[in-house]
Amino acid sequence: MTTAEESGWAPEACTLPTVERPLRLAEFDGLFATALRAQQRLSATVLRWDLDPAAGEVARDLTGRESSCCSFFTFTFHPGDEVLRLDVEVPPAHVGVLDALARRAADGIRS
Repeated sequence: MTTAEESGWAPEACTLPTVERPLRLAEFDGLFATALRAQQRLSATVLRWDLDPAAGEVARDLTGRESSCCSFFTFTFHPGDEVLRLDVEVPPAHVGVLDALARRAADGIRS
């Protein structure tokens, strides 16, 4: 597994302390492994995840904390009965971070 910096995960705009970055990455990996049902790239700057609705509280907590240290992320939830849809958006300057996130999600998607 690559480190956060090697994967493009944590740009200079991220204020999360370096020592905490692997822990945050592990939290996202856990969400992907347990709750991610599908992923779709809507545009260069927007990624859509379909999550198990049971993971809603965990996903909201995690994305809220991520937004507080990486303010360039916009996480938008669209609840539904069968799936919790989550759109992840970044400005064009941070497409590389979204690319890295999409790769991690694809590697961890629940089968």
